[in-house]
Amino acid sequence: MARKPASLRSARPEVHRITAQSDAQQQLDSFLAKYDPEIEAFARRALAKMRKMVPGAVEFVYDNYNWLVIGFGPSERPSDAIFSLVLPPGRVTLCFLQGAGLPDPNKRLQGSGNVVRNVRLYDMGKPDANVLDDPEVLELMNAALNRARVPMPARAKRKMIIRAIAARQRPRRKAG
Repeated sequence: MARKPASLRSARPEVHRITAQSDAQQQLDSFLAKYDPEIEAFARRALAKMRKMVPGAVEFVYDNYNWLVIGFGPSERPSDAIFSLVLPPGRVTLCFLQGAGLPDPNKRLQGSGNVVRNVRLYDMGKPDANVLDDPEVLELMNAALNRARVPMPARAKRKMIIRAIAARQRPRRKAG
C-alpha cells in the first residue's frame, strides 16, 4: 500500500516527558495562555481546586490538536487516571475517567460511552456556577476516588508530567 504524502498524514503529537516541576509548570502556563483570558482564569481556579482535592496526584498534561487535557491519577500510568480537566475553546469540563458505573441519582453526569462521564464546569460568557463546590459534584468525585481501580496514595507528593504536545493545533480561542 502506498504511503500518503506528509501533507496528508495526520499530525501526531510530539511525545514529551518533562518532569522537572518548574519546567512542567512553565509549559502548562504557556498552554493555558493560549486561551481567552476568561477561560484561562477559570481553568487556573479549577486546577487549584483539583490540586486540593487530589493533592498527591500525578498530573498528565496533553496539549493535543483539539484541546488541552490535564489528567489526575495515582501513578505514572495514564490508564490509572481518575479525573481530567478538558479545555476545548470556550469551555472547561471535568471528566470522570472511570465514571460509567458511578451512582448518579441527581443526573449530573453527561455522556453515554462505556467508560467516561463528564460535568461541564464552565462556558465562556456565562456566570460561574461554582460547579466544583457543588455538594452533588463533590459526592460524585468522592465516589470516583473510592471506586478507582488504583487508589490515590495517601501521602504522595504532586507530580506533573507533560505527556504530549501536538505540532499542529486548532485555535484555542473562540472565533468572533
